[in-house]
Amino acid sequence: MNPANALMAPSDARLKFRNGLVTPTSGWSDGYTQANLIAVTADYADEFIEFCRLNPKACPVIDIIPAGRYESALAAGSDIRSDIPAYRVWVDGELADEVADVSPGWRDDMVGVLIGCSFTFEAALASAGIPLRHTETGRNVPMYRTNIECSPAGRIHGPMVVSMRPMPPELVETAIRVTLEVPKVHGSPVHVGSPEDLGIIDINRPDFGDAVEIRPGEVPVFWACGVTPQSAVMASRPPFAISHAPGHMFITDVPESTYRESAGASL
Repeated sequence: MNPANALMAPSDARLKFRNGLVTPTSGWSDGYTQANLIAVTADYADEFIEFCRLNPKACPVIDIIPAGRYESALAAGSDIRSDIPAYRVWVDGELADEVADVSPGWRDDMVGVLIGCSFTFEAALASAGIPLRHTETGRNVPMYRTNIECSPAGRIHGPMVVSMRPMPPELVETAIRVTLEVPKVHGSPVHVGSPEDLGIIDINRPDFGDAVEIRPGEVPVFWACGVTPQSAVMASRPPFAISHAPGHMFITDVPESTYRESAGASL
């Protein structure tokens, strides 16, 4: 992990991405809220927004960018078409392309939805002594499609995606306490322990991101993930959609503390 990236202002990070830098954003601009992107054509937007409303653990909406606009209210001067390190273009539910700038393919009727990301709370986890194996090893966080079906909304349906961070079992309660307070960036874990309970057959083969080492005595801890709308795209097959590439987020100007709530902790 590069300390300079952790201290970088969000606007400076977005400028680097706009200028072509492609990199996962875990460990960037510590203390600021990161977001996932799903953008769909207007005829699907209401259903996707309702899908997010019905599944707030996986899809906590923090901003909606109407058709014809590209600047997020969470980041002055931003352009959601170019300020994310990498994008995915979906056609009929299939991955058609992955690009660093999606401006040429953006359609006038696209509605953008920004969803809180768990990278937001990673600085707080690290401050509490929780290891972040993916940032320690320069990898993307591992993410998995699960057997947990989200609540459908009209034509939109699909399984939840989770991200995973391994840790010693004695730190699990601390991780729960730290993340429970930030429901707008997924909040507390959805599962601790057996990957098989989530339908994950091989934890060393994530569906998105990179595998990380789970050391002897550690347990995998799973959080709901904002890649879930991409899972819904794959299942529901809308004609056209654009998303961030997993692990490559939109970094907002909003401090993480803005979304922090005080609450008691239990899984």
